[in-house]
Formats: sequence, structure tokens, C-alpha cells
Amino acid sequence: MIIPVRCFSCGKPIGHLWEKYEKLQEEGEMTVEKILTYLGLRRMCCRRMLLTHIDLLDRILEHDDTIQAI
Repeated sequence: MIIPVRCFSCGKPIGHLWEKYEKLQEEGEMTVEKILTYLGLRRMCCRRMLLTHIDLLDRILEHDDTIQAI
């Protein structure tokens, strides 16, 4: 699914941080805790939004039978 634009609890905009979060996590130089602090996510509700998000869009498209190769 798509990352929510705002935190469900406090309403802080977080959608724009997803790509930065993924990039920093792939580099592997920082721990997840430091990445979230670096991105300015200090509240636990906002941290939860990125930590528990699973990007399912690619998996769903793999199994979609309505899309046919041309």
C-alpha cells in the first residue's frame, strides 16, 4: 500500500520521508533509530508509521491477472 501522507495520530506530514528512509536504510551506515531521529521523527506515533509500513504495491502487481503483456 502507499505510505500515508500524514501520521494517523498527530497529523504530522510524513509521506515525503519514505524515500529518504528507504535510501538511508539501504546504505546501512545508520541504525533505524538514528535514521528516524535524523528525519525529525521524534514522536512514537510518527515512528510507528514508517516502521510498520510494508510496501505491497509491487507484490500486488505481480499477481494481477488483468494486466496483460503487450
